[in-house]
Amino acid sequence: MDVQTTFLDRLFQSGLLIDTGVDGLYGRSGQFEDVIAAFERLIDKFGGADGAEAMRFPPGMNRAFFEKSGYMKSFPQLAGTVHSFCGSELDHINLLQCMEVGDDWTKDQQATDIVLTPAACYPLYPTIARRGKLPMSGGLFDLQSYCFRHEPSQDPARQQLFRMREYICMGTEQHVTDFRQSWMDRGIEMMKAVGLDVTIDVANDPFFGRAGKMLANNQRDQNLKFELLIPITSVAKPTACMSFNYHQDAFGAKWDLYLEDGSVAHTACVGFGLERIALALFHHHGLEVKHWPSKVRQALWG
Repeated sequence: MDVQTTFLDRLFQSGLLIDTGVDGLYGRSGQFEDVIAAFERLIDKFGGADGAEAMRFPPGMNRAFFEKSGYMKSFPQLAGTVHSFCGSELDHINLLQCMEVGDDWTKDQQATDIVLTPAACYPLYPTIARRGKLPMSGGLFDLQSYCFRHEPSQDPARQQLFRMREYICMGTEQHVTDFRQSWMDRGIEMMKAVGLDVTIDVANDPFFGRAGKMLANNQRDQNLKFELLIPITSVAKPTACMSFNYHQDAFGAKWDLYLEDGSVAHTACVGFGLERIALALFHHHGLEVKHWPSKVRQALWG
């Protein structure tokens, strides 16, 4: 049995995660949720004074916005759509008959106007674009949402439905790159406060197909994405628990995000994988919070 499965089994046995029968789809115990809540308070401690506007979007987003985002061009393998029954009474009878004999009852389901949110920031850009031009001082936003990515795995740190906390900065190139660097420094400080050894390394998103390889190489060559890595299920392949991304003016151009002087806004974000950070804490400090080092408990619960 590999290390990933062993850690997952321990999480199930302790009740911290609850097995649903689907890889990457888990319930969470009250203790697990308490750790996430405590870490979010730590995020607030480090970033609260920045004055970000808080927003909370649901785990589903407008399909038209999703299509405009271009997500399917780059990550079709990760996307999730919401389908529903839209048929007649006869169609319903046929559906039930299919279920009774074990046939595929989903084939006649139709796509709705909702897709599963792939990243917490995706609903933000059209929302801000509708407001009009941004001030020259830019904009700063605090988001948290459940996100979906279709990559079933028995690695507990690679879940299909998970929560992402993000700060998104919009403004000039200098403004947003300074924002990203400040959070890279803060990220290291935060993890030191909770007793986790980390490294930061250049990274790329999992772009799809041959063209995706070129996009990934360009992303790495331009240092557009960095990840804060923590060993959870593998020392050789540590897990990305935070990411620091500079999008240049890509989202600004796509969503018509302009500054007061008419220039296209640049954007950057810092993302916290909340389940992954909680798992890192349980892996490194043990499955019983009461036995964690006092300095760690002090940093999280005061």
